[in-house]
Amino acid sequence: MRHVFETMGTVASIELPETVTTELDTVREIFTAADQRFSLYAPESELSRIASGTLTLARASSAVRESYERSIQWRIHTSGLFSPNRPDGVIDLNGIVKAEAIERAGAHLDSVGCPSWTINVGGDILVRTDRAPWVTGIADPSDDRSLICSVVLAGSRRAVATSGSAQRGDHIWRGCELGPTHFVQVSVIADDIVTADVLATAIVAGGQEALDDVTGRWPIDVLAIDRGGALMATPGFREAIAA
Repeated sequence: MRHVFETMGTVASIELPETVTTELDTVREIFTAADQRFSLYAPESELSRIASGTLTLARASSAVRESYERSIQWRIHTSGLFSPNRPDGVIDLNGIVKAEAIERAGAHLDSVGCPSWTINVGGDILVRTDRAPWVTGIADPSDDRSLICSVVLAGSRRAVATSGSAQRGDHIWRGCELGPTHFVQVSVIADDIVTADVLATAIVAGGQEALDDVTGRWPIDVLAIDRGGALMATPGFREAIAA
């Protein structure tokens, strides 16, 4: 059964077997807690209080400090293309917390023995299936009502994340600049959702050079679409495209 609800400024779609629909409340609580803790739009959230100076990072919850530390490690790995700090110094964990919430929700469903589930939050998808393969769509950046292709998630490839300006405008920082990027949309298939989400953002921020670097260092599959509409896909992504 599919369950849909709003969370973290977007829409979540959760598919669960009827036998475990009682776990939906816990899944929703995971996203609600993340939104309440990390949203920079809610003045009472921990990140908003850190930004305003009424709370220090050292006194923040372990969840905030762990997400920040994880983001710092990704900043190091991506040579700064992914960062938890905006140029104005504000800590902004938007680039990782949604994926972490998806990750936690999936871990919970695994822990209660759910054999098959799908979590789709704003187009970032993580699956567990007792049947293979799983086919999911990639949105067309020029028309969010259409798909540019469908891809197969199979084996260890359980996650796909998409980043870019199609849905939210130009919101990804490139160093100290915020504006048009070379790629309007990047989709990454990976074994875990955090890697997929972070590296999709890094490639958008870094353009062609980042695409070459990231695909050379991580076992991921990528589809990148530039502002002229040209598509660049790694061999693995081309193989994953459903007939």
